[in-house]
Amino acid sequence: MAHTAPRTTAFRTRFGRAAGPAAGRRHPLVATAMVLPLAALLVVVFGGWDAVVTQASSVGVMLGR
Repeated sequence: MAHTAPRTTAFRTRFGRAAGPAAGRRHPLVATAMVLPLAALLVVVFGGWDAVVTQASSVGVMLGR
């Protein structure tokens, strides 16, 4: 009978990181810092600033501000 490695070991070996619930956790500020440059690029490329301002204004009106 051949011995097979546990699933987490195989994943760690294949992809170079641990599997499981703790593998995908990062601080919210780190995640924000990773996403903001891409978000800014998309806003510039697609000209979405007007849409963001319009949505924010609509939400503010809906909340009564």
